[in-house]
Amino acid sequence: MKEDLLHFIWRCDKLQGRPLTTSTSDNILIVHPGTLNRYAGPDFFNAKIEVGGQLWAGNVEMHLKSSDWYAHHHETDENYTNVILHVVWEDDVAVFGKDGKLIPTLELKTHIQPTLLGKYQELFQHYNPSFINCERDFLGFDSFLLDNFMERLYLERLEQKSELINNLLHSTNNDWEAVFFALLAKSFGTKVNGEFFLQCSGQLKFSIVRKVSADIHVLESLLFGHFGILDVEDCSDSYFQELSNEYNYLSKKYDLPIRIGKPNFFGLRPRNFPTIRISQLACLLATHQNLFSALMENRGRDTVYRLFDIAASTYWDTHFTFGRASRKSKKKLSRSFIDLLMINTIVPLKFCYAKHLGLDWSEDLLDMVSGIKAEKNSIVKNFAHLGSASKNALESQAKIQLHTQYCSKNKCLRCTLGADLLNRNT
Repeated sequence: MKEDLLHFIWRCDKLQGRPLTTSTSDNILIVHPGTLNRYAGPDFFNAKIEVGGQLWAGNVEMHLKSSDWYAHHHETDENYTNVILHVVWEDDVAVFGKDGKLIPTLELKTHIQPTLLGKYQELFQHYNPSFINCERDFLGFDSFLLDNFMERLYLERLEQKSELINNLLHSTNNDWEAVFFALLAKSFGTKVNGEFFLQCSGQLKFSIVRKVSADIHVLESLLFGHFGILDVEDCSDSYFQELSNEYNYLSKKYDLPIRIGKPNFFGLRPRNFPTIRISQLACLLATHQNLFSALMENRGRDTVYRLFDIAASTYWDTHFTFGRASRKSKKKLSRSFIDLLMINTIVPLKFCYAKHLGLDWSEDLLDMVSGIKAEKNSIVKNFAHLGSASKNALESQAKIQLHTQYCSKNKCLRCTLGADLLNRNT
């Protein structure tokens, strides 16, 4: 038994029509259950409850046992002074507020239908799933319900990704281009070096990047040096020496900060080496001086594919690392990599920028991501094993959100699908 079940019973009107009384036998009428609070403080805000014929407006707190009120020290917490009803599974002790007054208590264990408890126990206790709690029922959900929930999950995921963007905006004084550069750096760093590249980008003034971006050689020198890729001992390669000399000049000219470390090459495929990715990033920024504006003004995938149709500089046609030649091949950005950039960088940034402008681009963004192939990862594969293959990136992103924020945390009763299961015939 978890408090989530009490929240579900309360917000889904499972008590509707039942004669309710407090532990002191006062009649209770739920006029409005209030709004669920997912943060610190009482569980439901702004409820309206009639107790003994008196209408009260305030908050509702829930516990498995009444004594949890004292275990959590609510009796001394100012946040709980406006609690008008204490809803519990089992009432084991009288509860008093900070002012010493008795708080009305509603005990639920005698009011819940056995069918609801049975479904709850089956979902959480009687079955040991290999992936998610509702895996046996997943294919049985109504397609309309599922499709709408997938869209809501995806938008929820965009909101979650907005946190990083908003933090970057704060740290750059709302410089959208600087934020875009930081997000690109993170994405070009891939999983292995993404956080390191993000940290490096934050220590480099984007105004410097703007100044040198017209010259690909100078920009490449700046990024290779600042991102720690030139920290190589005893390299006699002529191109390496050119970049190093240029970076040393830039370092003195712009008083560049001390490098914070070196990127990791271990475990990466050669095409994901930091050398290749940073050169591609430099070429992208040098080729399109107004890349951010171009992306914000155009909302189609074709525009993105066109703008990102670039390759690393010619030295890397025959190299993956400095001084070691390899078979000749153009190191272009692949379609799959551009797709990941759209999913993880471009669409979230456009989502935030639209909100900044007071516009709603939701339909355009949903259309953009719906036209991208689904990602390949363990979560998406496991849903496919249940018979729910992802048709596009919107669905794969939504399922990642579903699993990471609900399934893996056993938050089934806050999930539309889990609520649907428990609502059936109860």
